[in-house]
Amino acid sequence: MRHSLLFFSLIFSMFFVISCDSSDHEDSLLRSNYVLETVNTLDYLGTPTHPKDRNMLMFSDQGAWFAYSLPKVKSLGFSGPFLMTQQNGVWASDILSELQLIEHGKPVVFSSHKRDGFLSHLEQTLANDHLKVTQQLFFTSGHTAVLNTYITNISEAKIVLRSNWKGMLFPNLGLKITREASNELSIRSSKSQAVGHLVFDKETTLFVNDSSYISQGDNFTLLPNEQKELRLSQTFIFPEYDWEQEKRKLNPLKFSGNITDRIEDKEIQLARLFSYKKEQLTDSIYQIPLAKSVFTLQNNWRIAAGELKFEGLFPSYHYKWFHGFWAWDSWKHAAGLAKYNSELAKNQMRTMFEYQSENGFVVDCIFRDTSIEKHNYRDTKPPLAAWAVSKIIQEDDAVDFIKEMYPKLKLYHSWWYKNRDYDQDGLCEYGATDGTLVAAKWESGMDNAVRFDTSKILKTSEDAYSLNQESVDLNAYLYAEKLYLSELALKIGLKDDSDHYLKEATILKLKIQSQFYDEEDGWFYDTSLDGKTKIKVKGCEGWLPLWANAATATQASRVKEVMMDPAEFFTKVPFQTLSASDPKFNPMEGYWRGPNWLDQSYFGIVGLQNYGFDKEAQKATVQLLKGAAGILEKGPSIRENYHPISGEGLNAQNFSWSAAHVLMLLTDDKQ
Repeated sequence: MRHSLLFFSLIFSMFFVISCDSSDHEDSLLRSNYVLETVNTLDYLGTPTHPKDRNMLMFSDQGAWFAYSLPKVKSLGFSGPFLMTQQNGVWASDILSELQLIEHGKPVVFSSHKRDGFLSHLEQTLANDHLKVTQQLFFTSGHTAVLNTYITNISEAKIVLRSNWKGMLFPNLGLKITREASNELSIRSSKSQAVGHLVFDKETTLFVNDSSYISQGDNFTLLPNEQKELRLSQTFIFPEYDWEQEKRKLNPLKFSGNITDRIEDKEIQLARLFSYKKEQLTDSIYQIPLAKSVFTLQNNWRIAAGELKFEGLFPSYHYKWFHGFWAWDSWKHAAGLAKYNSELAKNQMRTMFEYQSENGFVVDCIFRDTSIEKHNYRDTKPPLAAWAVSKIIQEDDAVDFIKEMYPKLKLYHSWWYKNRDYDQDGLCEYGATDGTLVAAKWESGMDNAVRFDTSKILKTSEDAYSLNQESVDLNAYLYAEKLYLSELALKIGLKDDSDHYLKEATILKLKIQSQFYDEEDGWFYDTSLDGKTKIKVKGCEGWLPLWANAATATQASRVKEVMMDPAEFFTKVPFQTLSASDPKFNPMEGYWRGPNWLDQSYFGIVGLQNYGFDKEAQKATVQLLKGAAGILEKGPSIRENYHPISGEGLNAQNFSWSAAHVLMLLTDDKQ
């Protein structure tokens, strides 16, 4: 694995800083380049007003199924939690654990309020002329978040205070608070098997009803410059995990991990990613988008639960219908994650292949709780799995992982030719298992692309249907997959397999070059089944043969000219899904009929690089990052797609595959 000397040096230096400074909570923020420099990369400021309020971004870590924001108001506590443990994600409370400090019988009023969101934790500091209170929220595991509060007397006189915790649940969520012990509350739901637990750092007087609680603390005295620490944990845990085991780590809140562990983890991740920096990119178009990508991927990370047998990433926690794992999203997430967290990348692959059928079919999408949303067996997604495994192996040359995945990848690859090659000519079509046209379009991943407007569905067998057109992108993916399978086979000593895939690739490459390329237009198009009629819609699928290295040099040069034409694809956010000259170009209403999806832009840029058009690839990369609204700024999230003319972010916020491809654009040596 690359950069190992850097990592060992970094770990040693961070350990030294932590060891020296751990006595003071303010110094627990490492004196580092990256955790501090990337503070507030995403704007987590917001306080929910109702359970389905999605007007703010949320912080989570360790794969937790709940998240928090920084409160807008001057409150001691953090907004939330936002529970992904039930329904399609709901806020349990505006502030479930709010600290109230009482002085001279009245609540303390603060005059200043500073809030920060780090990759490792959330932090806020409130102060007046004699008190400073700092709170830090971080995750010790995928089940538990810890809230540390540090109350400091900054005056020259002693201060007498009392501390109370209080919280109230939003109504009509099926949630109920009960007292479990003198320092513990539980939150149970009629809509989820996950159970919440609030554990205080000592025995306290608790007043509880079904939807609210108050914890009344004792008086305490602070001398000048003296500091008092309070700790509270919030756990939301599924029944397949052991609460008693988790609780032993928390009680009496002497945690097995602490905030310095989280900071160290994030520092190592960021240091590794920033060490990939390309010389031709300035810091201003490198550091923020790279950090923003990591923030986004982290916030969408979920540990295994329910039907999801391995950890992985949501496409977006922010959009209620994206609380699951999708096939080609997973392949893309894994390729990006491999750059700094290869184990999570491997598990992202495993979770989809856990649902592979005996014939090789991989389900389109899966969900934790199928009473909320059913798995979709109606279609699969484009074959990028072998590419994703290859990207993982580039960063973590784990032979055991290749041996684990290779038979599954091989079976998946053969499935396409048995179930999606209607006329058995060696060129595949997108299709469905249920015979519906809509599912067949979904299988392309480009749901409503203009090229499918006149498509029809054909029956191949009892549970296999194909569109009546052969798609250039699908066959380019399959060509690339043959090359990746050949490489993987060679790594585990299967030379016959490797040779077999190389021979198949040679044949397929010629078919792609001859059937899908149009000499007059200099573009690759889908065709009719017999290959005689081209479906002349200029879409992003046209540069996939360049990404796969399946085009001739002359073809690639012609395609490059179209890609770099401002009237076609070189827009403000270049390489969108449909040519700007197409009559059906409609980014605001189109989804796949005009918006820019960053995965397709990435494939286009890689395609240019593959054929030596490095100057054009660099120009497109910079224009993409500058043109897509908010990517180079701290605060806004990375979006699902972008308007190619205005640059406006469209559809879901916090979109994982967009983040993964930004990350790869910035860190791949050779795409």
